[in-house]
Amino acid sequence: MKVITIKQPWATLIVEGHKRFEFRSWKTSYRGDILIHAGKGIDKEAMIRLKKYLPEEIPLGKIIGKATLTDCIPMSKEFADMLSKENDDIYTTHSFSRNYGFKLENVQKLDNPIEIKGQLGLWNYEKKI
Repeated sequence: MKVITIKQPWATLIVEGHKRFEFRSWKTSYRGDILIHAGKGIDKEAMIRLKKYLPEEIPLGKIIGKATLTDCIPMSKEFADMLSKENDDIYTTHSFSRNYGFKLENVQKLDNPIEIKGQLGLWNYEKKI
């Protein structure tokens, strides 16, 4: 199954249902199930700013959820405006500096996160979840 590694707290915000889009500089034609991997990297500014949305502890270096990647939307002013209206705490101008928004739906948090090293781009995890 495909996996995407995401810095914290962004991975947790996705699996907790606060963030529907992951932003990247590259586009993907992949559509389908995808695992959410919380990388070991931390966006310290976002951790402080978004504390009210986060659980007390966040996992690092683990697959923490599953979703369906349903679309890859090119960034535009209209898209950025829509996201800002949805949640301007989470969707900031920094998000919009990326070229594409990966739309994630049917998000499920894993009861038992899986410790594994992340990778760049979309990568494969061979075991059944």
